[in-house]
Amino acid sequence: MDRPSQPDLAARLFGASPERALTLLRAVWPAAVGPKLARRTEVVAFDRGLLRIRVPDAGWRRQLVRMRSEILTRIRRIAGGVAPHALGFVEGPVAALAPSDAPPVTPASPATAPPDVAAAAESITDPALRARFLAAAGRYLRRFGPRSGAPADPRGQDP
Repeated sequence: MDRPSQPDLAARLFGASPERALTLLRAVWPAAVGPKLARRTEVVAFDRGLLRIRVPDAGWRRQLVRMRSEILTRIRRIAGGVAPHALGFVEGPVAALAPSDAPPVTPASPATAPPDVAAAAESITDPALRARFLAAAGRYLRRFGPRSGAPADPRGQDP
């Protein structure tokens, strides 16, 4: 899939560092694979375009390898330019949160979000994911402030 020449909103907000990108990908993983599969897997790392997923055993690994293309397509639709180029799987104990253990999300109001953020959020059809996106964007903008072009550097320096 071709990448746009201008970074999309997700890339501008979360693409400045691997840690931010990993945070976004952890948040979109359940929407990309569904809640049942998300509870049986764990996003563990994101490096150089490879999203590493922990699975409980070889059976789950084989199943996800078969679904790899579909999962990547779904992640690209949600995460835009932050999406991984590939998925890798490792076997081990999965420490996924039960739905009741998930931290509460305090969404930012679309009315208080900058117009481009609110417009981007409207394209997210899942209300829970839209709320998470607005909450994450709100936290980012409160911490680093809105900027045109590249995301703010966390050390307070220009890129």
